[in-house]
Amino acid sequence: MALTGIQIFKLLPKTNCKECGVPTCLAFAMNLASGKAELDACPYVSDEAQEKLAEASAPPIRPVALGKGVRKTTTGGETVLYRHEKTFFNPTVLAATVASDVDLAALKNTLKVYNAFQYERVGLNLRPELLVVKDAGNGAQAFAAVAGKIAKESEFNLVLMTQDLTVMKAGVETAGFKRPLLYAATQDNVDEMGALAKEMDLPLAVKADSVEALIPLTEKLTGMGLKDLVLDPGSREIKQVLEDQVALRRAALKAGNKALGFPSISFPSEMASNLDMETMIAGMLVAKYGGIVVLSDFTSESLFPLLLERLNIFTDPQRPMTVTEGIFEIGNPDENSPVLVTTNFALTYFIVSGEIESSKVPAWLLIKDSEGLSVLTAWAAGKFGGDDVGLFIKKSGIMDKVKHTELIIPGYAAAIAGDIEEELPGWTITVGPREAAHLPAFLKTK
Repeated sequence: MALTGIQIFKLLPKTNCKECGVPTCLAFAMNLASGKAELDACPYVSDEAQEKLAEASAPPIRPVALGKGVRKTTTGGETVLYRHEKTFFNPTVLAATVASDVDLAALKNTLKVYNAFQYERVGLNLRPELLVVKDAGNGAQAFAAVAGKIAKESEFNLVLMTQDLTVMKAGVETAGFKRPLLYAATQDNVDEMGALAKEMDLPLAVKADSVEALIPLTEKLTGMGLKDLVLDPGSREIKQVLEDQVALRRAALKAGNKALGFPSISFPSEMASNLDMETMIAGMLVAKYGGIVVLSDFTSESLFPLLLERLNIFTDPQRPMTVTEGIFEIGNPDENSPVLVTTNFALTYFIVSGEIESSKVPAWLLIKDSEGLSVLTAWAAGKFGGDDVGLFIKKSGIMDKVKHTELIIPGYAAAIAGDIEEELPGWTITVGPREAAHLPAFLKTK
């Protein structure tokens, strides 16, 4: 970036109004400097400062908002080539394809199936975001009917895929309220598609035959005043797709090429003859810079691993994955069921809860916020001390759920047992096994 966070801060109004979404102008300046925010989020910045900051505050890859509603998402906005350098911000958007010649009754059933693809993981709801309505050549009316049905009867947002301007306008008329991505502007229709996208204030995909061929198209569209662009370099062979994705990212981040500073869209659906191979290609693109990845279909065995891969890659490596502090019921526990406590490190939670489930002993598992640290690390760092755990037990509400007063603590935290007893007079503090694998036998003997 041209300016540091402190240099940007000096040009801000310094009101600390919080209307930008962060508590202070300094924090906002740091977000601008790192490409995690846009200057438009500050309602009080002066015109003079805005002019000076416009260049410095823009991420090298523009973040593009897609859709509206509960599955609204953003693609792009990335600032690094490698996740370990900082983090990746906006997860790869997953899409399936619906042809415009689909039977509307069959589409209704398909949407029910697609809507059900939601998976709970680490307290997050993992799900796909987009459906691509692909023009099957059966006319504008049919295209508009399919687009409108998806927009009105599902949570999914849309990509309208046609190079026929008449068909595209019909789709926008019925589904435009969901802010669909228009695919695609090409060398042959760039003026017309660009004019439509600008008139309706919609994001626009740009397709060419190579990375280099994208440049004059994006320059022309940005010259028309369009900002929200998505790039398709046209590659449909695995090796070339990977090379193009890397070339686009490096051009934007390393060379500062503004004409290529936009997220990408890729089509495994057009690169393989079966969904298994599509899924493998999609997995590569989730790892290597795919902004939007389009599959031919959604199935649980294909979608679930892609969503997990996406979650892992787009989780900040500097912030451990955590679960929410609170009481977790495992196996329908009652007032006599054992009570265990551990930290909120996600891996710890899943291992411990899994072992409790395998024991077939219903239990209450209390998760204390330890800033995502494991038991031993949290104890060593003072995040899982006896006083804190005892106070957490009091405030958790577990005393209203059980009749007994016995608490099982992790074996690695045995040293805090005395402090917990002082904080919880009358309670029996039992030291459990060090390894979660020994929990089933331990609970059965209890």
